[in-house]
Amino acid sequence: MTKSVISPVRPTPWSHWCALPLWSQILIGMILGILTGVVLGEDATVLKPIGTLFVNTIKMLIVPLVFCSLIVGVTSMQDTARMGRIGFKSFGFYLGTTSIAISIGLMVGAILEPGAGLGLEAGSQSDVIKAAPSVMETLINIVPTNPIAALASGQILQVIVFAVALGIALVLIGEQGKPAIALFMSLAEAMYKLTDMVMKLAPYGVFGLMAWVAGEYGIAMLLPLMKVIVAVYLGCLLHILGFYSLVLKLLAGLSPLQFFKGISNAMAVAFTTSSSAGSLPASMKCASEYLGVNKKISSFVLPLGTTINMDGTALYQGVTALFVAQAFGIDLTWVDYLTIILTATLASIGTAGVPGAGLVMLTLVLTTVGLPLEGVALIAGIDRVLDMARTVVNVSGDLVATTVIAKSENELDEAHYNADMIASARMADEAEQAR
Repeated sequence: MTKSVISPVRPTPWSHWCALPLWSQILIGMILGILTGVVLGEDATVLKPIGTLFVNTIKMLIVPLVFCSLIVGVTSMQDTARMGRIGFKSFGFYLGTTSIAISIGLMVGAILEPGAGLGLEAGSQSDVIKAAPSVMETLINIVPTNPIAALASGQILQVIVFAVALGIALVLIGEQGKPAIALFMSLAEAMYKLTDMVMKLAPYGVFGLMAWVAGEYGIAMLLPLMKVIVAVYLGCLLHILGFYSLVLKLLAGLSPLQFFKGISNAMAVAFTTSSSAGSLPASMKCASEYLGVNKKISSFVLPLGTTINMDGTALYQGVTALFVAQAFGIDLTWVDYLTIILTATLASIGTAGVPGAGLVMLTLVLTTVGLPLEGVALIAGIDRVLDMARTVVNVSGDLVATTVIAKSENELDEAHYNADMIASARMADEAEQAR
């Protein structure tokens, strides 16, 4: 009797694709998208709905994820004094790093002089873009008059204020608040799972977005303003690899290399979506699965950072403000430099973490120091390219703050942090099951 031989199942291209880490899938999607956009040109617009669908699924997550995560983060602390301490650390950290970021932007702009020699003349400022709200208006508007309307319209800063206030109230009422806390914990876990499901769509959404961007704008549109792009990207690299690495090493005693490995997925999503808020689901996933940050910390610090931490946007303000000044032949004084730093730092608190928000914020900075608003039109053509880099800085800064604060509060699993990505994910799964 002849024995039948069962041939081994050969791996298919699909199985190889599924075995790749998410960041690799996203990178491949981005490269293929750019190549497709260059080949198809304006016809690549037909692929935009793929990217739009992905962006819409992320937007679907943002408000409920922030709301539930913050309530869980606040209520899990129980100790209101500790919550206040963490909030103070977060706010101070974010404002400090934002001021450093814009200083780096100004330094890079002064050294590279991207606008020197253009010799532009300022015209009438009657047709200017409406400036961003003032700092005072931002501070007044953070308290929602109608929390339901704030949730429905996606006013993230107002949602954060209401979620924190509700979380504190649930802690203060003791036993009566436990059923509601359990409900929000269940909803938060469901949102984390839904986030994991949505992130599996990222490579395809990124492909559609990048194909559309490359096809719509082409490569030639980058050439005239290449020095601005180089300056912004150089400043972003200095801030991420230089300043953030120093912060991690000196303040927390952690390996920067291990950190950047752990947040690679979030950085890839940030670069391709150009949305700090849209990258929040990926950031939450990286903090818990790869960095070993307790969700008590990440659920509070990350949503807060998405709204008030705009390091990349502030750095971009520094470079582009100097570009406009140089392009129109306007000399800035040291008082102007200090004014730019202060204005951009405070204005970043109310800047929405969505694509293009930095361009609106730029009008506020230019107006404050008396620079021509025609400069905004110069930047608008390449803003999407700049937006990609500055969003990576914003998201990286959120995760640096979360990691450093978790370490200071003894809520960072360093064995988890120092493990490789596969081991980290396995440890996260085991911790989740144990819970």
